[in-house]
Amino acid sequence: MNLPAVTELPVVVIGAGPVGLAAAAHLVDHGIEPLVLEAGPAAGATVREWSHVRLFSTWGEVTDPAAEKLLAPTGWTRPDAATYPSGGDWADRYLQPLADVLGDRVRVGVTVTGVSRAGRDRIVDADREAQPFVVHVTHADGREERLFARAVIDASGTWTTPAPAGGSGLPALGEKAAADRISYRVPDLKDSAVRARYAGKRTAVIGSGASAFTALAYLADLAESGEGEGTKALWILRRGISGATFGGGTADQLPARGALGLAAKAAVEKGHADAVTGFRTDAVERDGDGRLVLVAEDGRRLEAVDELIVLTGFRPDLSFLSEVRLHLDERLQAPVALAPLIDPNQHSCGTVYPHGHRELSHPEQGVYLVGMKSYGRAPTFLAVTGYEQVRSVVAAIAGDLESADRVELTLPETGVCGGAGLFDAPDADQGGGCCAPAPALVQLGTAPAAEPAAEPGADTARRPGEGCCG
Repeated sequence: MNLPAVTELPVVVIGAGPVGLAAAAHLVDHGIEPLVLEAGPAAGATVREWSHVRLFSTWGEVTDPAAEKLLAPTGWTRPDAATYPSGGDWADRYLQPLADVLGDRVRVGVTVTGVSRAGRDRIVDADREAQPFVVHVTHADGREERLFARAVIDASGTWTTPAPAGGSGLPALGEKAAADRISYRVPDLKDSAVRARYAGKRTAVIGSGASAFTALAYLADLAESGEGEGTKALWILRRGISGATFGGGTADQLPARGALGLAAKAAVEKGHADAVTGFRTDAVERDGDGRLVLVAEDGRRLEAVDELIVLTGFRPDLSFLSEVRLHLDERLQAPVALAPLIDPNQHSCGTVYPHGHRELSHPEQGVYLVGMKSYGRAPTFLAVTGYEQVRSVVAAIAGDLESADRVELTLPETGVCGGAGLFDAPDADQGGGCCAPAPALVQLGTAPAAEPAAEPGADTARRPGEGCCG
Protein backbone atom coordinates (compact mmCIF):
# COMPACT_ATOMS: atom_id res chain seq x y z
CA MET A 1 0.00 0.00 0.00
CA ASN A 2 1.62 3.21 -1.20
CA LEU A 3 0.62 6.27 0.79
CA PRO A 4 1.66 9.91 0.54
CA ALA A 5 4.07 11.20 3.16
CA VAL A 6 2.34 11.55 6.50
CA THR A 7 2.72 15.33 6.43
CA GLU A 8 0.86 15.45 3.12
CA LEU A 9 -2.19 13.74 4.58
CA PRO A 10 -5.12 15.73 6.00
CA VAL A 11 -5.94 16.04 9.67
CA VAL A 12 -9.20 14.20 10.28
CA VAL A 13 -11.60 16.08 12.54
CA ILE A 14 -14.45 13.99 13.93
CA GLY A 15 -17.61 16.06 14.32
CA ALA A 16 -18.85 19.18 12.52
CA GLY A 17 -20.09 20.94 15.62
CA PRO A 18 -18.80 24.26 16.98
CA VAL A 19 -15.44 22.92 18.17
CA GLY A 20 -14.84 20.60 15.22
CA LEU A 21 -15.50 23.35 12.69
CA ALA A 22 -13.30 25.72 14.69
CA ALA A 23 -10.51 23.13 14.53
CA ALA A 24 -10.91 23.00 10.76
CA ALA A 25 -10.71 26.79 10.55
CA HIS A 26 -7.49 26.83 12.57
CA LEU A 27 -6.02 24.08 10.37
CA VAL A 28 -6.79 26.10 7.24
CA ASP A 29 -5.21 29.14 8.87
CA HIS A 30 -2.01 27.09 9.36
CA GLY A 31 -2.05 25.80 5.77
CA ILE A 32 -3.02 22.26 6.82
CA GLU A 33 -5.82 20.47 5.02
CA PRO A 34 -8.68 19.38 7.32
CA LEU A 35 -11.19 16.63 6.62
CA VAL A 36 -14.24 16.96 8.87
CA LEU A 37 -16.42 13.87 9.26
CA GLU A 38 -19.96 14.42 10.54
CA ALA A 39 -22.30 11.52 11.31
CA GLY A 40 -25.41 13.69 11.05
CA PRO A 41 -27.07 14.94 7.86
CA ALA A 42 -25.74 18.50 8.22
CA ALA A 43 -23.11 20.52 10.01
CA GLY A 44 -24.15 21.23 13.57
CA ALA A 45 -26.52 18.26 13.53
CA THR A 46 -26.34 17.81 17.29
CA VAL A 47 -26.91 21.51 17.94
CA ARG A 48 -29.97 21.36 15.70
CA GLU A 49 -31.46 18.69 17.98
CA TRP A 50 -31.78 21.27 20.74
CA SER A 51 -32.51 24.21 18.46
CA HIS A 52 -35.29 25.39 20.81
CA VAL A 53 -32.93 25.91 23.76
CA ARG A 54 -31.22 29.25 24.30
CA LEU A 55 -27.55 29.34 25.25
CA PHE A 56 -26.49 31.15 28.39
CA SER A 57 -23.40 32.47 26.60
CA THR A 58 -23.72 35.43 24.25
CA TRP A 59 -22.88 35.53 20.57
CA GLY A 60 -19.62 37.20 21.53
CA GLU A 61 -18.60 34.06 23.43
CA VAL A 62 -19.66 31.33 20.99
CA THR A 63 -17.81 32.23 17.79
CA ASP A 64 -14.18 31.37 17.16
CA PRO A 65 -11.68 34.01 15.89
CA ALA A 66 -10.17 31.76 13.20
CA ALA A 67 -13.65 30.85 12.01
CA GLU A 68 -14.62 34.52 11.85
CA LYS A 69 -11.48 35.20 9.80
CA LEU A 70 -12.50 32.48 7.35
CA LEU A 71 -16.06 33.80 7.15
CA ALA A 72 -15.19 37.49 6.76
CA PRO A 73 -14.52 37.46 2.98
CA THR A 74 -18.02 36.03 2.40
CA GLY A 75 -19.66 39.12 3.88
CA TRP A 76 -20.70 37.29 7.03
CA THR A 77 -21.14 39.48 10.07
CA ARG A 78 -21.35 38.24 13.62
CA PRO A 79 -24.74 38.83 15.23
CA ASP A 80 -24.97 41.33 18.09
CA ALA A 81 -22.28 40.15 20.49
CA ALA A 82 -24.40 40.94 23.56
CA THR A 83 -27.41 38.82 22.57
CA TYR A 84 -28.11 35.17 23.34
CA PRO A 85 -28.53 32.73 20.43
CA SER A 86 -30.70 29.66 20.51
CA GLY A 87 -29.28 26.39 19.29
CA GLY A 88 -31.11 26.96 16.01
CA ASP A 89 -29.61 30.42 15.68
CA TRP A 90 -26.11 29.07 16.35
CA ALA A 91 -26.50 26.38 13.70
CA ASP A 92 -28.13 28.52 11.01
CA ARG A 93 -26.27 31.79 11.44
CA TYR A 94 -22.77 30.52 12.24
CA LEU A 95 -22.14 26.79 11.93
CA GLN A 96 -23.76 26.27 8.54
CA PRO A 97 -22.09 29.32 6.93
CA LEU A 98 -18.75 28.11 8.31
CA ALA A 99 -19.32 24.63 6.90
CA ASP A 100 -20.27 26.18 3.56
CA VAL A 101 -16.97 28.10 3.45
CA LEU A 102 -15.04 24.91 4.24
CA GLY A 103 -16.89 23.24 1.36
CA ASP A 104 -15.99 19.65 0.53
CA ARG A 105 -13.59 19.56 3.46
CA VAL A 106 -16.76 18.75 5.46
CA ARG A 107 -18.45 15.44 4.76
CA VAL A 108 -21.82 14.71 6.33
CA GLY A 109 -23.58 11.39 6.81
CA VAL A 110 -20.23 9.77 7.60
CA THR A 111 -19.89 7.81 10.86
CA VAL A 112 -16.44 7.01 12.20
CA THR A 113 -16.33 3.38 13.33
CA GLY A 114 -12.64 3.01 14.16
CA VAL A 115 -9.30 4.80 14.46
CA SER A 116 -5.91 3.10 14.48
CA ARG A 117 -2.38 3.29 13.09
CA ALA A 118 -2.02 1.85 9.61
CA GLY A 119 -0.95 -1.76 10.01
CA ARG A 120 -0.60 -1.46 13.80
CA ASP A 121 -3.15 -2.42 16.43
CA ARG A 122 -2.72 -0.93 19.90
CA ILE A 123 -0.33 -3.70 20.95
CA VAL A 124 2.39 -3.14 18.36
CA ASP A 125 5.28 -0.77 19.20
CA ALA A 126 7.53 -1.32 16.18
CA ASP A 127 7.71 1.72 13.89
CA ARG A 128 4.34 2.80 15.27
CA GLU A 129 4.67 6.56 15.19
CA ALA A 130 5.97 6.58 11.63
CA GLN A 131 2.63 5.19 10.43
CA PRO A 132 -0.29 7.39 9.44
CA PHE A 133 -3.60 7.05 11.18
CA VAL A 134 -6.25 4.96 9.50
CA VAL A 135 -9.88 5.96 10.03
CA HIS A 136 -12.69 3.57 9.17
CA VAL A 137 -16.02 5.15 8.29
CA THR A 138 -19.49 4.07 7.25
CA HIS A 139 -21.54 6.26 4.93
CA ALA A 140 -25.28 6.81 5.26
CA ASP A 141 -25.90 4.36 2.40
CA GLY A 142 -23.95 1.64 4.22
CA ARG A 143 -20.80 1.97 2.13
CA GLU A 144 -17.55 1.52 4.08
CA GLU A 145 -14.37 3.48 3.46
CA ARG A 146 -10.84 3.68 4.82
CA LEU A 147 -9.23 7.12 5.18
CA PHE A 148 -5.71 8.09 6.17
CA ALA A 149 -4.64 11.05 8.29
CA ARG A 150 -1.57 12.72 9.77
CA ALA A 151 -3.46 13.41 13.02
CA VAL A 152 -6.95 12.93 14.45
CA ILE A 153 -8.91 15.53 16.41
CA ASP A 154 -11.98 13.99 18.01
CA ALA A 155 -14.60 16.69 18.58
CA SER A 156 -17.56 14.32 18.44
CA GLY A 157 -18.96 15.47 21.78
CA THR A 158 -21.09 13.42 24.16
CA TRP A 159 -24.64 14.19 23.03
CA THR A 160 -25.34 10.71 21.68
CA THR A 161 -24.51 9.00 24.98
CA PRO A 162 -26.64 10.49 27.76
CA ALA A 163 -26.26 9.07 31.24
CA PRO A 164 -29.11 6.89 32.52
CA ALA A 165 -31.46 7.42 35.46
CA GLY A 166 -29.88 4.73 37.62
CA GLY A 167 -27.90 6.05 40.57
CA SER A 168 -25.16 3.49 39.93
CA GLY A 169 -24.42 4.85 36.47
CA LEU A 170 -26.20 1.89 34.92
CA PRO A 171 -29.79 1.99 33.68
CA ALA A 172 -32.30 1.52 36.48
CA LEU A 173 -34.16 -1.77 36.40
CA GLY A 174 -37.08 -1.30 34.04
CA GLU A 175 -35.67 1.92 32.57
CA LYS A 176 -35.24 0.51 29.07
CA ALA A 177 -38.70 -1.07 29.13
CA ALA A 178 -40.22 2.30 30.04
CA ALA A 179 -38.59 4.10 27.12
CA ASP A 180 -41.95 5.23 25.73
CA ARG A 181 -42.39 7.56 28.72
CA ILE A 182 -38.76 8.65 29.18
CA SER A 183 -36.84 11.47 27.51
CA TYR A 184 -33.15 12.30 27.93
CA ARG A 185 -33.48 15.79 26.45
CA VAL A 186 -34.92 19.14 27.47
CA PRO A 187 -38.41 19.09 25.91
CA ASP A 188 -39.31 21.54 23.17
CA LEU A 189 -42.58 22.85 24.58
CA LYS A 190 -43.04 25.17 21.61
CA ASP A 191 -43.84 22.05 19.58
CA SER A 192 -47.55 21.35 19.94
CA ALA A 193 -47.13 17.57 20.03
CA VAL A 194 -44.45 17.78 22.72
CA ARG A 195 -46.50 20.33 24.63
CA ALA A 196 -49.50 17.95 24.61
CA ARG A 197 -47.27 15.19 26.00
CA TYR A 198 -46.54 17.17 29.17
CA ALA A 199 -49.54 19.50 29.57
CA GLY A 200 -51.66 18.56 32.56
CA LYS A 201 -49.29 15.71 33.39
CA ARG A 202 -47.10 14.86 36.35
CA THR A 203 -43.47 14.74 35.16
CA ALA A 204 -40.38 13.70 37.10
CA VAL A 205 -37.11 15.48 36.26
CA ILE A 206 -33.90 13.81 37.41
CA GLY A 207 -30.79 16.01 37.45
CA SER A 208 -29.20 18.98 39.18
CA GLY A 209 -27.47 20.91 36.40
CA ALA A 210 -28.49 23.63 34.00
CA SER A 211 -30.42 21.27 31.73
CA ALA A 212 -32.59 20.22 34.67
CA PHE A 213 -33.07 23.87 35.62
CA THR A 214 -34.20 24.57 32.06
CA ALA A 215 -36.68 21.68 32.00
CA LEU A 216 -38.17 22.76 35.34
CA ALA A 217 -38.52 26.33 34.12
CA TYR A 218 -40.18 25.19 30.89
CA LEU A 219 -42.65 22.98 32.80
CA ALA A 220 -43.43 25.83 35.21
CA ASP A 221 -44.09 28.11 32.25
CA LEU A 222 -46.41 25.46 30.81
CA ALA A 223 -48.23 25.13 34.15
CA GLU A 224 -48.92 28.87 34.14
CA SER A 225 -50.27 28.83 30.60
CA GLY A 226 -53.91 28.43 29.70
CA GLU A 227 -53.49 24.86 28.49
CA GLY A 228 -51.21 23.71 31.29
CA GLU A 229 -53.66 23.35 34.17
CA GLY A 230 -52.63 20.38 36.31
CA THR A 231 -49.04 20.35 35.01
CA LYS A 232 -46.73 19.37 37.86
CA ALA A 233 -43.03 18.57 38.08
CA LEU A 234 -41.28 16.32 40.56
CA TRP A 235 -37.62 17.31 40.83
CA ILE A 236 -35.43 14.39 41.86
CA LEU A 237 -31.97 15.15 43.24
CA ARG A 238 -29.36 12.63 44.30
CA ARG A 239 -27.97 15.12 46.78
CA GLY A 240 -29.47 17.41 49.37
CA ILE A 241 -30.51 21.01 48.86
CA SER A 242 -27.93 23.62 49.83
CA GLY A 243 -27.28 27.26 49.13
CA ALA A 244 -25.52 26.20 45.93
CA THR A 245 -28.27 23.91 44.63
CA PHE A 246 -29.77 26.59 42.42
CA GLY A 247 -26.46 27.84 41.04
CA GLY A 248 -24.81 31.18 41.57
CA GLY A 249 -27.77 33.46 40.90
CA THR A 250 -26.77 37.09 40.57
CA ALA A 251 -23.18 36.21 41.56
CA ASP A 252 -22.68 34.25 38.34
CA GLN A 253 -20.59 36.18 35.84
CA LEU A 254 -22.77 34.73 33.07
CA PRO A 255 -26.11 36.36 33.98
CA ALA A 256 -28.18 34.00 31.85
CA ARG A 257 -26.59 30.97 33.51
CA GLY A 258 -27.32 32.39 36.94
CA ALA A 259 -30.93 33.07 35.95
CA LEU A 260 -31.49 29.40 35.13
CA GLY A 261 -31.12 28.33 38.74
CA LEU A 262 -33.27 31.22 39.90
CA ALA A 263 -36.02 30.14 37.50
CA ALA A 264 -35.82 26.58 38.89
CA LYS A 265 -36.06 27.95 42.43
CA ALA A 266 -39.10 29.98 41.39
CA ALA A 267 -40.72 26.81 40.02
CA VAL A 268 -40.29 25.11 43.39
CA GLU A 269 -41.40 28.05 45.50
CA LYS A 270 -44.48 28.69 43.37
CA GLY A 271 -45.54 25.08 43.80
CA HIS A 272 -45.04 24.01 40.19
CA ALA A 273 -42.34 21.53 41.24
CA ASP A 274 -41.78 19.44 44.36
CA ALA A 275 -38.20 18.51 45.25
CA VAL A 276 -37.22 15.02 46.41
CA THR A 277 -33.66 14.89 47.80
CA GLY A 278 -31.14 12.13 48.40
CA PHE A 279 -32.99 9.91 45.90
CA ARG A 280 -30.89 7.49 43.88
CA THR A 281 -33.10 5.72 41.38
CA ASP A 282 -32.85 1.94 41.48
CA ALA A 283 -35.90 0.85 39.48
CA VAL A 284 -38.61 2.18 37.21
CA GLU A 285 -41.86 0.23 37.55
CA ARG A 286 -45.29 0.50 35.94
CA ASP A 287 -48.54 0.90 37.84
CA GLY A 288 -51.85 -0.48 36.66
CA ASP A 289 -52.39 2.49 34.35
CA GLY A 290 -48.95 2.23 32.78
CA ARG A 291 -47.61 5.25 34.66
CA LEU A 292 -44.09 5.15 36.10
CA VAL A 293 -43.22 4.51 39.73
CA LEU A 294 -39.66 5.38 40.70
CA VAL A 295 -38.03 3.29 43.39
CA ALA A 296 -34.90 4.43 45.25
CA GLU A 297 -31.95 2.38 46.41
CA ASP A 298 -33.17 2.91 49.98
CA GLY A 299 -36.60 1.47 49.14
CA ARG A 300 -38.56 4.70 48.86
CA ARG A 301 -41.32 4.60 46.26
CA LEU A 302 -42.64 7.81 44.71
CA GLU A 303 -46.15 8.54 43.61
CA ALA A 304 -46.64 7.54 39.97
CA VAL A 305 -45.69 10.02 37.23
CA ASP A 306 -46.84 10.24 33.64
CA GLU A 307 -43.47 11.15 32.16
CA LEU A 308 -39.81 11.03 33.16
CA ILE A 309 -37.09 13.43 31.94
CA VAL A 310 -33.58 12.18 32.72
CA LEU A 311 -30.94 14.92 32.66
CA THR A 312 -28.08 13.31 34.55
CA GLY A 313 -25.27 14.30 32.22
CA PHE A 314 -23.44 12.73 29.31
CA ARG A 315 -20.47 10.47 28.80
CA PRO A 316 -17.95 10.03 25.97
CA ASP A 317 -18.26 7.27 23.37
CA LEU A 318 -14.79 5.72 23.30
CA SER A 319 -15.73 2.59 21.37
CA PHE A 320 -14.22 3.65 18.04
CA LEU A 321 -10.94 4.64 19.74
CA SER A 322 -10.18 1.21 21.15
CA GLU A 323 -7.10 0.69 18.93
CA VAL A 324 -5.31 3.91 19.87
CA ARG A 325 -3.46 4.47 23.12
CA LEU A 326 -5.33 6.93 25.30
CA HIS A 327 -4.44 7.98 28.84
CA LEU A 328 -7.74 8.74 30.55
CA ASP A 329 -8.65 9.46 34.14
CA GLU A 330 -10.34 6.44 35.71
CA ARG A 331 -13.24 8.52 37.03
CA LEU A 332 -14.02 11.21 34.49
CA GLN A 333 -12.71 9.51 31.33
CA ALA A 334 -10.97 12.81 30.56
CA PRO A 335 -7.27 13.14 29.70
CA VAL A 336 -5.27 12.48 32.85
CA ALA A 337 -3.56 15.87 32.93
CA LEU A 338 -6.85 17.72 32.46
CA ALA A 339 -8.97 15.73 34.90
CA PRO A 340 -7.72 17.31 38.17
CA LEU A 341 -8.66 20.74 36.85
CA ILE A 342 -12.30 19.83 36.25
CA ASP A 343 -13.06 17.00 38.69
CA PRO A 344 -16.30 17.82 40.58
CA ASN A 345 -15.18 15.46 43.36
CA GLN A 346 -12.39 17.91 44.18
CA HIS A 347 -13.82 21.39 43.79
CA SER A 348 -16.92 23.24 42.73
CA CYS A 349 -16.02 26.87 42.23
CA GLY A 350 -13.33 29.21 41.00
CA THR A 351 -11.46 29.09 37.73
CA VAL A 352 -10.46 26.15 35.55
CA TYR A 353 -6.78 26.57 34.76
CA PRO A 354 -5.95 27.42 31.15
CA HIS A 355 -5.06 24.27 29.27
CA GLY A 356 -4.05 23.24 25.78
CA HIS A 357 -2.27 20.58 23.79
CA ARG A 358 -0.08 19.30 26.63
CA GLU A 359 -3.02 18.58 28.94
CA LEU A 360 -4.89 17.05 26.00
CA SER A 361 -2.07 14.80 24.77
CA HIS A 362 -2.07 11.01 24.96
CA PRO A 363 0.58 8.28 24.62
CA GLU A 364 -0.63 8.01 21.01
CA GLN A 365 0.94 11.14 19.60
CA GLY A 366 -1.29 12.95 17.15
CA VAL A 367 -4.62 11.99 18.73
CA TYR A 368 -6.55 14.64 20.64
CA LEU A 369 -9.95 14.62 22.31
CA VAL A 370 -11.29 18.18 22.37
CA GLY A 371 -14.50 19.98 23.23
CA MET A 372 -17.12 18.31 25.40
CA LYS A 373 -15.51 14.94 24.81
CA SER A 374 -12.26 16.09 26.41
CA TYR A 375 -14.16 16.73 29.66
CA GLY A 376 -15.37 13.14 29.78
CA ARG A 377 -18.15 13.02 32.37
CA ALA A 378 -17.43 16.40 33.95
CA PRO A 379 -20.46 18.72 33.63
CA THR A 380 -18.39 21.81 33.12
CA PHE A 381 -17.76 22.79 29.53
CA LEU A 382 -17.96 26.20 27.84
CA ALA A 383 -17.60 26.81 24.09
CA VAL A 384 -14.73 29.27 24.57
CA THR A 385 -12.79 26.49 26.29
CA GLY A 386 -13.08 24.32 23.20
CA TYR A 387 -12.01 27.13 20.90
CA GLU A 388 -8.85 27.71 22.92
CA GLN A 389 -8.20 23.95 23.03
CA VAL A 390 -8.21 23.59 19.25
CA ARG A 391 -6.15 26.74 18.74
CA SER A 392 -3.43 25.19 20.91
CA VAL A 393 -3.77 21.68 19.48
CA VAL A 394 -3.61 22.84 15.86
CA ALA A 395 -0.56 25.00 16.60
CA ALA A 396 1.11 21.90 18.07
CA ILE A 397 0.25 19.82 15.01
CA ALA A 398 1.71 22.59 12.84
CA GLY A 399 4.92 22.49 14.86
CA ASP A 400 4.49 25.93 16.41
CA LEU A 401 5.05 24.91 20.02
CA GLU A 402 5.63 28.46 21.17
CA SER A 403 2.11 29.38 20.15
CA ALA A 404 0.69 26.05 21.31
CA ASP A 405 2.11 26.52 24.79
CA ARG A 406 0.88 30.09 25.08
CA VAL A 407 -2.53 29.21 26.43
CA GLU A 408 -4.54 32.09 27.81
CA LEU A 409 -8.12 31.62 28.84
CA THR A 410 -10.22 33.51 31.36
CA LEU A 411 -13.52 31.84 32.17
CA PRO A 412 -16.46 33.50 33.92
CA GLU A 413 -17.03 32.54 37.55
CA THR A 414 -20.12 30.52 38.38
CA GLY A 415 -20.71 32.24 41.69
CA VAL A 416 -21.10 28.77 43.23
CA CYS A 417 -18.84 27.42 45.95
CA GLY A 418 -19.58 24.03 47.44
CA GLY A 419 -16.23 23.04 48.89
CA ALA A 420 -14.42 19.85 47.94
CA GLY A 421 -15.42 16.23 47.79
CA LEU A 422 -19.19 16.80 47.92
CA PHE A 423 -20.13 15.90 44.37
CA ASP A 424 -23.41 13.99 44.33
CA ALA A 425 -23.32 13.26 48.08
CA PRO A 426 -26.93 12.64 49.21
CA ASP A 427 -26.54 14.92 52.22
CA ALA A 428 -24.09 17.30 50.54
CA ASP A 429 -23.98 20.53 52.27
CA GLN A 430 -27.35 21.24 53.78
CA GLY A 431 -25.91 24.47 55.09
CA GLY A 432 -24.43 25.71 51.82
CA GLY A 433 -20.89 25.95 50.60
CA CYS A 434 -18.15 28.23 51.75
CA CYS A 435 -19.59 31.26 50.10
CA ALA A 436 -22.71 30.12 48.28
CA PRO A 437 -25.08 33.01 47.73
CA ALA A 438 -28.67 32.86 48.83
CA PRO A 439 -30.54 32.80 45.52
CA ALA A 440 -33.21 35.40 44.93
CA LEU A 441 -36.33 34.65 42.92
CA VAL A 442 -36.81 35.93 39.40
CA GLN A 443 -39.89 35.81 37.23
CA LEU A 444 -39.78 33.90 33.97
CA GLY A 445 -39.77 36.47 31.22
CA THR A 446 -37.47 39.08 32.72
CA ALA A 447 -34.46 40.36 30.79
CA PRO A 448 -31.72 39.78 29.96
CA ALA A 449 -31.72 36.11 30.84
CA ALA A 450 -35.39 35.48 31.19
CA GLU A 451 -35.52 32.75 28.63
CA PRO A 452 -34.08 29.62 30.21
CA ALA A 453 -30.70 29.64 28.55
CA ALA A 454 -28.93 26.32 28.32
CA GLU A 455 -27.46 23.96 25.83
CA PRO A 456 -26.82 20.33 26.66
CA GLY A 457 -23.64 20.10 24.66
CA ALA A 458 -21.86 23.30 25.67
CA ASP A 459 -22.38 26.24 27.98
CA THR A 460 -25.07 24.46 29.99
CA ALA A 461 -23.71 23.07 33.19
CA ARG A 462 -22.26 24.54 36.31
CA ARG A 463 -18.49 24.71 35.93
CA PRO A 464 -16.39 23.48 38.82
CA GLY A 465 -13.11 25.29 39.26
CA GLU A 466 -10.06 25.27 41.45
CA GLY A 467 -10.24 26.04 45.15
CA CYS A 468 -13.07 27.66 47.03
CA CYS A 469 -14.15 31.08 45.82
CA GLY A 470 -10.77 31.07 44.08
